[in-house]
Amino acid sequence: MQKFIITGGKRLSGELVLQGSKNSCLPIMAASLLCSSECTLHSCPKLTDVYAASRILNCVGCKCSFSENTAVIDPGNVSCTAISEELMREMRSSIIFMGAMLGRAGECIVSVPGGCELGPRPIDMHLSALRKMGVEITETGGIIRCRTPSGRAKGTRISLAFPSVGATENVILCAVTAEGDTVINNAAREPEICDLCGFLRACGADIAGDGGSRILIKGKQQLHGCEYTIMPDRIAGATYLSMVAASKGELILTNACTAEMEPFLSVLEQTGCSIYTSDDRIYLRSAARLKAVRDRIRTMPHPGFPTDAQAVLMAALSLADGTSVFEENIFDCRYRHTGALIKMGADIQVLGKVAVVKGAERLFGAAAEATDLRGGAAMVIAALCAEGRSEISRICHIDRGYEKIEEAVRLLGGDMRRV
Repeated sequence: MQKFIITGGKRLSGELVLQGSKNSCLPIMAASLLCSSECTLHSCPKLTDVYAASRILNCVGCKCSFSENTAVIDPGNVSCTAISEELMREMRSSIIFMGAMLGRAGECIVSVPGGCELGPRPIDMHLSALRKMGVEITETGGIIRCRTPSGRAKGTRISLAFPSVGATENVILCAVTAEGDTVINNAAREPEICDLCGFLRACGADIAGDGGSRILIKGKQQLHGCEYTIMPDRIAGATYLSMVAASKGELILTNACTAEMEPFLSVLEQTGCSIYTSDDRIYLRSAARLKAVRDRIRTMPHPGFPTDAQAVLMAALSLADGTSVFEENIFDCRYRHTGALIKMGADIQVLGKVAVVKGAERLFGAAAEATDLRGGAAMVIAALCAEGRSEISRICHIDRGYEKIEEAVRLLGGDMRRV
């Protein structure tokens, strides 16, 4: 088992190039199944989740190869519509392959996905929406069998009870090759949805309205391959900005998706950091101890504050002057990282979906175990600001979303190594 050894207390400063988005790359890799010819994807992050998606593609008959941050996917010989339970368990977002396989072959066998334990993530909305599109679905012992009697799903009008990113992606993937038109009401508006739709349009799909709450899709018989560049990772960006802000440091973040990060940047600016932006560059300077955020930080679907950035900002605010209040509205178990932060000296009280964070004078190095992807990143931030040495174990969670995070930290002058 690998772990991170971190010696804290150093001011972080420097320049980083932001990695490609994990949450865009995975659905776009799944979407390549819908194409009749080769797809070339640039700016793919080197992550265990991305490699898991590659194994799923290989398992169904695609040829998928990586060179640096470019993936070449040839879906021409898809020969299998069943994805093993073992592969499905490797990542939490593997359920997106259900919509892609239905769009490609009209049938699939999948299982309930694995990944981070963030509490229940029901897929009822996914299944209900696909049934409205004429998909016959049976569930037995966690195995989900789907088929369309005619070989193609039917376009229809779907209203989601909640703007779920995963459900929106599955419907889009199934609808782009369905018979007729599909309308998704109360669709997720996340930038990664727009990136998926941008890729599909480059492959010949007819999609309009993404970025808003109503998406219109005209089904096509077939899509072609294309060359496409994945958008930057706004959550990785939020992580490095929080990290440098907490260390009273200075950061130039390039290849940044500034507009898409605005919900996070507007909150971070309240901590007293100086933040300057251009289209693809963010400059942050934090010369003094952070201030607590005055307004309650409520996680909400985009364009609200992103749930994935909650833990990393909480780690930074655990050393701020004053009291900050978080309200988690997306996942039930998104405060599992607080135990490790408290062990390091943070003053955090969790009451249901609310966490009250009183800024501590200092944090202290400790041994901690990553509980999930973003919680693990929060522990890294706390350790980098703590006095003394910390050990973070179960870093497999962190590797799911951050490309060589220890190298990025060392580039900024931090003391962090993998052993």
